[in-house]
Amino acid sequence: MKAPFDPKAFLTRPAAGVTLERFEAGWQICTQGEPADTVGYIRKGRVKVATFSNRGKEAIVGIIGQGQFFGETSLRSANTRTATVVALEDCLITSVTTEVMLSTLSAEPEFSKFFMAHLLSRNTRLEEDLGDQLLNLSEKRLARLLLVLAEQGQDGGRPNEINLSQEALAEMVGTTRSRISTFMNRFREQGYISYDSHGRKIQVYTALLVSMLGL
Repeated sequence: MKAPFDPKAFLTRPAAGVTLERFEAGWQICTQGEPADTVGYIRKGRVKVATFSNRGKEAIVGIIGQGQFFGETSLRSANTRTATVVALEDCLITSVTTEVMLSTLSAEPEFSKFFMAHLLSRNTRLEEDLGDQLLNLSEKRLARLLLVLAEQGQDGGRPNEINLSQEALAEMVGTTRSRISTFMNRFREQGYISYDSHGRKIQVYTALLVSMLGL
């Protein structure tokens, strides 16, 4: 009798078409414009997804972490990558070739359900992000972004760390660097966050921010 298919085991064991790789913080995992022939799965760490204009201006379109896929556009016959993915911290990544990904989705219903759950979660997040941009003021958008990046509720009362510049936060919130600095100082004074002198290593007290947002 065939053993039940385990999606996570499939994504953590090297095999034909399945490669396990380690990337240090700051390394590029894939680059906009290069051939799109694999789908990535994050086993550990967090990555930044960014797109670049013809003039080289960067726009951060997402921060994704452990247990999530990226590069799914390769499954719809995309010829090239539409975004650059960079490790924000030391990462363990599984790369699955498009051919193996499609054949496994077709042959293994459990893997198909696992991948579909990811797509639905991603779609929900995109809808929430759009509503946030349309309905909330910049300060609340920043608070919600910090909660998402800190993986709300993961560590209870302990602060979760984010390693991201205020310039990057400003891009993602859709406001200026100076306004982000004002909001961050206010959050720190209110005890919602703390950060080092450079403002990059941000400790987020999720329970406090949740109470601020009324969630």
